[in-house]
Amino acid sequence: MFMSLEVFEKLKDGQRLNSEDALSLFASDNLFEIGQAAAGVAYKLHGNKVYYTRNHHINPTNICVNRCKFCAFSRSSGQAGAYALTIDDIVEKLKASQQPPVEVHVVGGLHPDWPFDYYLNMLTTIKDNFPKVHIKAFTAVEIDYLSRISGLDLCQTLLTLKAHGLDTMPGGGAEIFANTVRQTLCPEKISAERWLTVHETAHKMNIKTNATMLYRHVESYQDRVEHLMALRQLQDRTGGFQAFVPLSFQPLTTVESGIIDRNTQIDAPFPSAIDDLKTIAISRLVLDNVPHIKAYWIMLGEKLTQTALLFGASDVDGTVMEEKIAHSAGADSGLMHTVEELKHMLRKAGKIPVQRNAFYEEID
Repeated sequence: MFMSLEVFEKLKDGQRLNSEDALSLFASDNLFEIGQAAAGVAYKLHGNKVYYTRNHHINPTNICVNRCKFCAFSRSSGQAGAYALTIDDIVEKLKASQQPPVEVHVVGGLHPDWPFDYYLNMLTTIKDNFPKVHIKAFTAVEIDYLSRISGLDLCQTLLTLKAHGLDTMPGGGAEIFANTVRQTLCPEKISAERWLTVHETAHKMNIKTNATMLYRHVESYQDRVEHLMALRQLQDRTGGFQAFVPLSFQPLTTVESGIIDRNTQIDAPFPSAIDDLKTIAISRLVLDNVPHIKAYWIMLGEKLTQTALLFGASDVDGTVMEEKIAHSAGADSGLMHTVEELKHMLRKAGKIPVQRNAFYEEID
């Protein structure tokens, strides 16, 4: 099935796509035409530039009160492989970083025993030791949890975190917004409505965030389209999303461990490069109000990331350093890249590497 003439004309004229248009693109087999259209949009926004940053991922704990079915990272207290970092551990990790980070990315489990003060002290201590570093921390799921354990409402929680050093938020925890899918994958996780509310509240308080979508598990194309439209509608209201990150489900560990039954997969256990490229390209075409579509090299691998830069992506994340969540699920990419390796990867894709801070301001 080729891209319909109506959708093609809309793209040519710069018109906004609707849900039916997006669904027709997912059903289309004309990957290269879709990719070419998305690449054109990315070029209009950013020219030939692709962005990266020097960042260090910190996952403070994998102990979590939620046990989402797709998550191979989380553990219960006392379970083999469970860990919890002290604040001193975190500082030592950052001091030992091979490349001084511009951004520290903090995401972890919902620890049942850590008080709100632990998170505040973590932020303050990182800022005290690294005053110029930018802290991107806590998914909407974590923010909701911190609100509950602190007894503060969302606004107060976010204001308190911001006062202690929180700069921006990542986009994790969105998964797929469709309620039936969430009930299958992560019934204990906050609802789609709550996720959107957390991000809208953050945007109103001038806390920029990212957004994600976990795809290729038990969802339909219609579910993906509705997810994208919900994000676009929120962005119309707030303008607070800086980047959208499509995350391809990593089935190997979750299927083999029995976390998710192999029979519930769409095409598992192997990812689909075609689907990854199509999803990135369609995201670029649909999310016309979000500045960047990220090709997260940790999930895609280096070679597919390079290809994604020709399908509408304009950001590859960063050096990363020590990412655990995707690799727990079976991602086979490297654990980190140097700045020179990232620049080489982008140049070989015919792009201009641009180092950025967390606000997408260009830095040397």
